[in-house]
Amino acid sequence: MNRRNYQRELETVIKENESKSRVPRLLLHSCCAPCSSYVLEYLSDYFEITVFYYNPNISPAEEYEKRAAEQKHLIQELPAKHPIHLVVGAYEPERFYAVSRGLEMVPEGGERCFQCFRLRLEEAAKMAAEGGFDYFATTLTISPLKNAQKLNEIGEELSEIYKVEHLPSDFKKKNGYKRSVELSAQYGLYRQNYCGCVFSKREAEERLHNSQKEDRQILEES
Repeated sequence: MNRRNYQRELETVIKENESKSRVPRLLLHSCCAPCSSYVLEYLSDYFEITVFYYNPNISPAEEYEKRAAEQKHLIQELPAKHPIHLVVGAYEPERFYAVSRGLEMVPEGGERCFQCFRLRLEEAAKMAAEGGFDYFATTLTISPLKNAQKLNEIGEELSEIYKVEHLPSDFKKKNGYKRSVELSAQYGLYRQNYCGCVFSKREAEERLHNSQKEDRQILEES
């Protein structure tokens, strides 16, 4: 089976709307300011965007608030052709732990992450439907560590349920991730070293510990 080119599909949607002189309303779920930076720079030329910061996976609460503040800071600073609005969702970590139950030891990138994707995207789809948005999407596809195909599949399933169009994306394409790193530096954004949940933080700390251990071994042997 041929893999779909979600970036090309996004470009087709943009061209269709431009041909009709339409500026659609997009509800964009955002995991953090750094990941949203390139996405907002790119899409604000073609959409009126409402950023929906909703991430019950993030731990602790202080981290959630810190990332929310960075999201607000970016939107205030980023020049945009069309308006960018912000909605900060409620912090509901119990919902993340509920969908993660029994999957605590699954490595990052597996089924636990897929359940987390669906939790956040479903909240975005609901809000998009209730708010009369033309599309909903997520910034998560910009990460090289996130499964863009799975994210789009979940988005399309939710589109059928909530009757609102899902905007296809693979924002890491066309150097999107590289640009997000550049914009993060330009605007002085806080870039975290883990996805957000306690499980990803544990894995990040284990990787760091193993790396430091290997470095010590090399020094001892040299």
